[in-house]
Amino acid sequence: MTLAALRSEFPILERVAFLNAGTDGPVPRAAQEAAAREVAGEVEDGRAFAHFERRLALLDELRAGYAELVGCPVDDMALTTSTSEGMGKILAGMDLGPGDEIVTSDSEHPGLLGPLLAAKQLGVTVRAVPFAQLADAVGPGTTAVACSHVNWHTGELAPEALADVGVPVILDGAQSAGAIPVDVVKLRCAAYAAAGQKWLCGADGTGMLYVAPEFRERVRAIAPGYTGFADASLGLESELKSEAARYDTPALAREMVAFSVASLGVLSGAGMADVLAAGPVLAAGLAERLEAHGRAVAPRDHTTLVAFEDPDPEPTRDRLRDQGIVVRNLPGTQLVRVSVGAWSNEDDLERLLAAL
Repeated sequence: MTLAALRSEFPILERVAFLNAGTDGPVPRAAQEAAAREVAGEVEDGRAFAHFERRLALLDELRAGYAELVGCPVDDMALTTSTSEGMGKILAGMDLGPGDEIVTSDSEHPGLLGPLLAAKQLGVTVRAVPFAQLADAVGPGTTAVACSHVNWHTGELAPEALADVGVPVILDGAQSAGAIPVDVVKLRCAAYAAAGQKWLCGADGTGMLYVAPEFRERVRAIAPGYTGFADASLGLESELKSEAARYDTPALAREMVAFSVASLGVLSGAGMADVLAAGPVLAAGLAERLEAHGRAVAPRDHTTLVAFEDPDPEPTRDRLRDQGIVVRNLPGTQLVRVSVGAWSNEDDLERLLAAL
């Protein structure tokens, strides 16, 4: 499948310039059909042993797809409901308290701010610094770094030097998984959490959590569920799996998982390497044209996010929506953010520029 053919897999793109995958990606037709098939099966066959077998098989398929995407063994991948859940499970599972320090940035998403606030309630020191200074801020008293891989406001990449800071680095990959190439081994991160519904166009309520093998010894499983047990039949003598599945969310609906598996299949069908290369190139071109049109573009790297200053972000967002162009404003800032995926094309970008 070519990238041009990929675009035709998303019905909404026939009428809308959808530039908001940083929140939720467009839904491919195949995902709708896959979810409908699973629900129909549940209605016709009931939800008994075969239903649970099917759900477990889909979970295995999704886990394998996520692991391949970020370059880790399947055993190092857990399935979650969101980036936020993954970040929360790691920070809570480390059992931090007074005397521990987490370094983070001053521009993090609420999905990470929540777990950080919970850590503060336990007496952990949370120190926020400018995004570009994250690696330099690590000191002798730092226990861990928790931050975005790609800044959700600007599209900047976290400093490469984080790979060498000598403490666990826990990455929020909400704006990188499915948007740019990710290799968690090369990043040398201890954990990496991401969402299924954004750049991977999967179902709301699906996500991934990579946990490095050596780091799992430091992270207690919070509220483990059925798929986290090595053998759940042993009652209170049961042990959890040694692999990352011990951190799985207790339950993901069969139809949701099928939705996300199908979406991942659509993207893979176009060649994941091509998909991950196309979005950043289009985004870079948009940033250049916005600047040529006199717009102040936020500092960014070779990612899929382009944010520009606007005197009235919310009215601008609504005006663009009324013209069939979907973007978002970033609350608390003067920024409008554009998310550019491999399914986007030059017509979408020209439509945006003309409307501005």
